[in-house]
Amino acid sequence: MPKVSLTTIVKHCDQLLRTGEMGDYDGAVNGLQAGNSGAVTRIAAAVDASLATVKLAIAAGADLILVHHGLFWSPTHPWTGKKYELLRLLVENNLAVYSSHLPLDAHPRFGNNAQLCAALGLKKLRPFFFTHGQRIGFQSRTKISRAELAARLARATGARPRIIPGGGEICRRIGVVTGGAGGDLKLAAEEGVDTFITGEGPHWTYAAAEEYDLNVLYGGHYATETFGVKALAAHLSRKFKLPWEFLDRPTGL
Repeated sequence: MPKVSLTTIVKHCDQLLRTGEMGDYDGAVNGLQAGNSGAVTRIAAAVDASLATVKLAIAAGADLILVHHGLFWSPTHPWTGKKYELLRLLVENNLAVYSSHLPLDAHPRFGNNAQLCAALGLKKLRPFFFTHGQRIGFQSRTKISRAELAARLARATGARPRIIPGGGEICRRIGVVTGGAGGDLKLAAEEGVDTFITGEGPHWTYAAAEEYDLNVLYGGHYATETFGVKALAAHLSRKFKLPWEFLDRPTGL
């Protein structure tokens, strides 16, 4: 069975994703979040580092799990209850955790946004959506009906999107930022797009989209963020000759 140093894989991911250079939310803690005994033989990929996905990774025989939403979004103490169970499972089963949030969103090849744009058939991508010191999304000029774009999004994610028809029926400048960017419709509109694709947003964004003459397609936070971890895991599998598996734990949100 192939065996690769965890340090080697982490170093490669950090360089590839520019982990040390990218800004992010304070709790993101991008990079290696939990170590193991030092070797990797099988990789798992999941959107969230949760108790459920950790159990799935253990069942799959993985010793490294790649995630988009990591372990440390809020104070992580005390280590009691379900938090203790999660940490105990990581240690007892020699499972390392590598997390990449905005660095994985922004990557021009393996990132959530680049991968979703490719799945939608959007080309000639330009950087879009400035946040935390960098642009993390992409925009594309094209001509496609809102209905057809929504159908493409449904095929790409496997989930029916929610549509706010605040703009015209023909989409000409489309911006893509996966996840929970719906609360930043003003930022998207100020960058000149007439259609914004993201994962989810709050109730008030319906009226805001109409005020900004902006079409908004909510493809689901989870559904739009499965792309990056899959692409990264597949890349590592090719480079290091290791098997990998995607652990699907859809939230419907």
